[in-house]
Amino acid sequence: MKDKDIQESEISLLLETVYEKYGYDFRQYSQAHIRRRIMNRIVMSGLEDVSQMQSKVLNDEIFASELLQDLSITVTEMFRDSSFYKSLRENVIPILKTYPFIKIWHAGCATGEEAYSMAIIMQEEGLYDRTTIYATDFNQHALNKAKEGIFSNKKIKEYTMNYQLSGGKESLSAYYTSNYGNVIMNQSLKKNIVWANHNLVTDSVFAEVHLILCRNVLIYFEKDLQNKVQKLFYNSLINGGILCLGSKEGLRFTDFYEQYNEADKKQKIFKKKYQLARGLE
Repeated sequence: MKDKDIQESEISLLLETVYEKYGYDFRQYSQAHIRRRIMNRIVMSGLEDVSQMQSKVLNDEIFASELLQDLSITVTEMFRDSSFYKSLRENVIPILKTYPFIKIWHAGCATGEEAYSMAIIMQEEGLYDRTTIYATDFNQHALNKAKEGIFSNKKIKEYTMNYQLSGGKESLSAYYTSNYGNVIMNQSLKKNIVWANHNLVTDSVFAEVHLILCRNVLIYFEKDLQNKVQKLFYNSLINGGILCLGSKEGLRFTDFYEQYNEADKKQKIFKKKYQLARGLE
């Protein structure tokens, strides 16, 4: 079966089935993303077509769970895009230092590497003891891995390079221990991270926060869903709060472009304006 053989109507029906039976809503995700993941699962499972996949989704919860893992977004790494984290240290940390306590929401945290990156930065800046990081995702399997804080040694060289380029003040090895081919993040980094299941598509405001990081997630959403999530972020940020998006994301074509100032245009860091935006609450 070839990618082009999959009809949009078949995909729509499959996603409707997933939503009705399991409560996960992928109906406004990017068609290209969904199509690639569905095709990949068909090949891996030896299925003939989407119709056969739909039958398995209805009758086989293990298969359905595998498909949900496919459709969710778990691509991440520590200090990903080091220039972003460098800008975060230079342009956002000074703002956060003005608050007596700090609440950070890492939306779509996947397996947690970037949440730990944020914890390291806050610790190095002397802010971690007055910080709570809410790290959320709807993928419970990814969240469980994030809570463990155990990552492959094979990736640590790349993570170390990212950390150094981002302006790291210590050695990354100060924040983990090595054990049988894995690295285990220090308990001191975990103490102020709250891991929670939250779905950006279907759930409401999570908390009132000073900083939101949601990088390289919205590119997988269609425009209407992007607007819905941006409203969620806008209503979750305090006045003057900071929103950080991915390198290929932005606010220009959303309903909220006028509600922020650009703190760093290149790195997609935005500061919420202080005036209330009527009609958007």
